[in-house]
Amino acid sequence: MKTEILKIAKENNITFVRLLFTDVLGTLKNVEIPVTELESAIEDGVMFDGSSIKGFVRISETDMRLKPDLNTWFEFEWEGDEYGKVAALFCDVENPDGTPFEGDPRGILRRNLKEMEKLGFSDFMIGFEPEFYALKLDDNGQPIMSALDGGGYFDLAPIDSGEDLRREIVMQLTRLGFDMEASHHEVGASQHEINFRFQNALDACDSLQIFKLVVKNIAHKHGMQATFMPKPFKGKAGNGMHTNVSLMTADGENAFFDPSGEHQLSPIAYQFMAGIINNARPITAITNPTINSYKRLIPGYEAPCYVAWSPSNRSTFIRIPVARGKGTRMELRSVDPTANAYLALSAILAAGLEGIRNQTKCIEPVTTDLFKLTRIEREELGIINLPDNIYDAVKEFRASDLITTALGAHTTNVFIEAKQKEWEDFKVEVHDWERSVYMKRY
Repeated sequence: MKTEILKIAKENNITFVRLLFTDVLGTLKNVEIPVTELESAIEDGVMFDGSSIKGFVRISETDMRLKPDLNTWFEFEWEGDEYGKVAALFCDVENPDGTPFEGDPRGILRRNLKEMEKLGFSDFMIGFEPEFYALKLDDNGQPIMSALDGGGYFDLAPIDSGEDLRREIVMQLTRLGFDMEASHHEVGASQHEINFRFQNALDACDSLQIFKLVVKNIAHKHGMQATFMPKPFKGKAGNGMHTNVSLMTADGENAFFDPSGEHQLSPIAYQFMAGIINNARPITAITNPTINSYKRLIPGYEAPCYVAWSPSNRSTFIRIPVARGKGTRMELRSVDPTANAYLALSAILAAGLEGIRNQTKCIEPVTTDLFKLTRIEREELGIINLPDNIYDAVKEFRASDLITTALGAHTTNVFIEAKQKEWEDFKVEVHDWERSVYMKRY
């Protein structure tokens, strides 16, 4: 593999290589090296200052190593110039002695996948459905907080003026090796969704990081800003990231499918789903990690607020799409694109595997529109609410031995500290809504 990559780098006039990694909050980082150092990087890794990355190590423990994953090579098609092209490799983060760094999100997901394998499953298959808004920029390069178009769900040009943007994004992703499935205008004006096919969990997370990078860069090229913020506009659809999951058996079959089971779902599927439902509240801090996330999780916009499942109902926390056989899957509808995907999948997988280990019985499906039920009616059905804000979600996360163990002590502590700081900053801020309501009244 090393010989092949060095050959490709030479033939394709690669000049620089970006070594990519992700911090605890999900931000993509990189260390760039000249291609002349690529062979050394592959063999020995590249040292960097870990204390400069939020949540990695203290100032007294600075040295860390990036070890490239040779299966992740790709080239930045949009960055070539007279100095040559830029390529990239995702990396695992190691301690100086070569052991995995406990705060590396990629490594955390690898560790949880090994727990899955101990139960006899071969793959955790993922299909992300990330949504984003594309906004025009003003003369100062700031996003104009109004719709670029008047389009709606599945609309066409000229109503959908973001069609060229989506098309170029899809073309760029295809060149990078993505197996594209569909792209379309979403419910909100200037809102878009682009889907790529199922991958194993680690590849899906790497692909999502590349996807976000491509979307933002192509949008900038078109004089726009793309945002994955969960709720950028009051009263309009938020940006979700429906996360489709399935487990594969050792012989490559879908462990969730049973042609003779109720809804053609296997006992494993029901147990996995029960584990997620029983841990929905502590998982939410990881799948919806920002203050703004909870402005999307409100009634009336197809984003779930209540912990239930259904074979069809889009108001539920988990939906079972109609596909069966190898396509049998669960769609977790609460997840949003601010989540660190490596950590989110680690939490989801840990919860589902607990359900399998304990053979947990799943609650009955719900076919009623949950938004039309009163709280008492929902509670009579055994349906609980998701947390209302990041403060409550973090409390639930902190109290869960299962989910904190899945992430590890280091990442748990860093995440809680970061979210507490975010909440404290938010609490002391005075917002325009408060001024408009209270200033004249009092």
